[in-house]
Amino acid sequence: MYKNLLWLDHAVTPDRTFKMTNNSDGTVTLTPAGRVIQQGTNMSAANFNNIEMGVSDVDLAGHLLVLIVRDLCRRTGVTEDDFVSVLNEVTAEEKSITLKNTAKYPFNNSVQSVSLTKNRATKNYTVEAEVVSKNGNVGEIVITDKALNGFKVEHTGSATEVKINLKIRGGIIA
Repeated sequence: MYKNLLWLDHAVTPDRTFKMTNNSDGTVTLTPAGRVIQQGTNMSAANFNNIEMGVSDVDLAGHLLVLIVRDLCRRTGVTEDDFVSVLNEVTAEEKSITLKNTAKYPFNNSVQSVSLTKNRATKNYTVEAEVVSKNGNVGEIVITDKALNGFKVEHTGSATEVKINLKIRGGIIA
């Protein structure tokens, strides 16, 4: 069982200050100065190996899951590709929105919040955007601020209006 470790930054005030000592061989020794206000987590083999073991456990669990899915597919006669397609479609959601930009170039205020009809259990979902129509240069479609119940979308160009279709997949429905 993986043991989660809460890592702490080493914090000193004032930050990034050092005492300089000239050595007899012409080199300089820098010693951190300031007062420690938070002792950082020790970067040790024990702590890093804990991470490695956690990654190894997740890798093993993933391989076991693949074997289970393959066995299930074999027993039911469903191909793996069909299984993945069905899984994606079960969690897929489609939206059509219009992004409006009233700012003058080079500025852009097209950002819009999009609510998900089906809440997700994780933010690990994908959003595919397809431009349906546009009035000007679209630039890129950018998805930001993913949450369990929605996200923000905007375009980076100078277009005054961009109609897009969004397809949201994954994130396991809660």
